[in-house]
Amino acid sequence: MSNSRARILVVDDEPTVREVVAHYLQRDGYAVRELDRGDQVAEAVEDFAPDLVVLDIMLPGLSGLEVLRALETRRVPVIMLTARVDEADRVLGLELGADDYVTKPFSPRELVARVRTVLRRVQGADEPGEGGVSVFDGLRIDHRSREVLVGGTPVHLTAKEFDVLSFLARSPRQVFSRGQLLERVWDSSPDFQDPATVTVHVRRLRTKLEPDPDRPRWITTVWGVGYRFEP
Repeated sequence: MSNSRARILVVDDEPTVREVVAHYLQRDGYAVRELDRGDQVAEAVEDFAPDLVVLDIMLPGLSGLEVLRALETRRVPVIMLTARVDEADRVLGLELGADDYVTKPFSPRELVARVRTVLRRVQGADEPGEGGVSVFDGLRIDHRSREVLVGGTPVHLTAKEFDVLSFLARSPRQVFSRGQLLERVWDSSPDFQDPATVTVHVRRLRTKLEPDPDRPRWITTVWGVGYRFEP
């Protein structure tokens, strides 16, 4: 999908933020719709069918976190906009399925880069070299269709959760630090993003994939180093 076809829903109650974000996204070729209330999002998702939502946490009507809960089953990628002091909300947002976050004040160019990265990951099934199926003991990962089965049962993962799993599974037993995962999966770095983002996504993956998340079978921790996938 090219940028000119991708639709971005921008939800923020600050007119200046919406205007700047929309301007930069439109300049990059995206179709943009703006909202200023959280309780307008569900209808806009049905009507506008966005490929990604840029979502502020503090909103009238419904908070961004409440919107995230409502969007979790719709498989729409979400990038949160948060204040720097909202660490607890940021972590909760990631646990509720947000794919990424950008802290205010932020660089519009950085936000557009994050949008581009998330969409590229979600749409990666259409890119050369991204296909293939990985089959392990009780776990099947279809990298092209982005579908995951555990014991034959489909498992719903957010776009970024799938990205983490797919990346680790393609390099079995190789250990990656949280900083490396930020660089390779998020196209970011600890300079711009809290490494706790990785921790939250791994925890969510274990909850969804592992029979006993406290004793993971597939995604294990190498203490003091990072994570690896056990085939």
